[in-house]
Amino acid sequence: MMNIPFNWPHMTGKELYYIAQSHCNGRLAGDGPFTKRCHAWLEERASCGKALLTHSCTAALEMAALLLDIQPGDEIIMPSYTFVSTANAFVLRGAGVVFVDIREDTLNLDERLIEAAITPRTKAIVPVHYAGVACAMDEIMAIARRHGLKVVEDAAQGVMASYKGQALGAFGDLGCYSFHETKNVIAGEGGALLVNDPLLIAQAEIIREKGTDRSRFFRGEVDKYTWQEAGSSFLPGELIAAFLFAQMEEAERITEERLGIWRRYHQMLAPLEQAGLLRRPIIPNHCRHNGHMYYTLLAPGIQRQRVLDKLKSQGIGAVFHYVPLHASPAGRRYGRVVGSLAVTEDISERLIRLPLWFGLDAARQERVVEVLAGALRRT
Repeated sequence: MMNIPFNWPHMTGKELYYIAQSHCNGRLAGDGPFTKRCHAWLEERASCGKALLTHSCTAALEMAALLLDIQPGDEIIMPSYTFVSTANAFVLRGAGVVFVDIREDTLNLDERLIEAAITPRTKAIVPVHYAGVACAMDEIMAIARRHGLKVVEDAAQGVMASYKGQALGAFGDLGCYSFHETKNVIAGEGGALLVNDPLLIAQAEIIREKGTDRSRFFRGEVDKYTWQEAGSSFLPGELIAAFLFAQMEEAERITEERLGIWRRYHQMLAPLEQAGLLRRPIIPNHCRHNGHMYYTLLAPGIQRQRVLDKLKSQGIGAVFHYVPLHASPAGRRYGRVVGSLAVTEDISERLIRLPLWFGLDAARQERVVEVLAGALRRT
């Protein structure tokens, strides 16, 4: 039996060499030469004012909440169909999260529902770019401007993806990336905060460095560094940055490989969509995604667990995705729902993610589709 894992981390070949370089340089703590290279790569790629590596995307989101001075009683508008970190970052500051539904096509925050959720307590909108496919950022940014709100992009899945030619994470006041091993460009763990509002750059550096102006000290702008305000240690070690930079150097090649795998799935699954057994992903014309994941929505009435069990029995690592936050114990405690979340609840019960990783060949993909098709026709 051919075993096909859901994910398999890709190594470019230079990761260990760059880690050894860091060791030889005697620079293992954060913000060394490789961190600076990663920052430069991100700033060029996203055309942002400042990029700062963090030890996770969760950390980047928590930095964003600190930078926006989120206080108890503030409200944050976001989708329920997302990872817990999107909400936790703001809940930790005492904010309430306000869940609105997602779009049927992209599974992203439905921009048409945002304004109905705005109250005098609303502080920010947090769009999540699901599967590396962009939210409707023109409309979301226009809503934010009309109501004087901040925008924090959760672009954890969005590295190397774009909206109308501009990198995801570069639209909002702040953007957050993930380099977790399940992402396209990886460091095991890791993340980055993109600071697009120039007025937040100096404060972002301080918050990231335990609340000190250490970054200014190392640039020679002050003769000593001191405690300036509340902060924490959000920067990763130099070994993480060394590994990550090896990935960044190959990011274009990694993206093209993943997009090729994504397209093969899309073509192979067309007959199953035509037969009414599933729905394939929908990518708007103005979005350039990054092949982060390939998901399908099973037709109503098909029992997802039976399909997953069949795939698992054949050694295929297919999985579902988020349990909607509003339905969780913490979601009920810290959040509230505006309007119906019918789309969220529907797709969360029907979505299956298929194996997708650098090096997944056509033969393995054919096996995945063959087993999936057989499972669908028997349920």
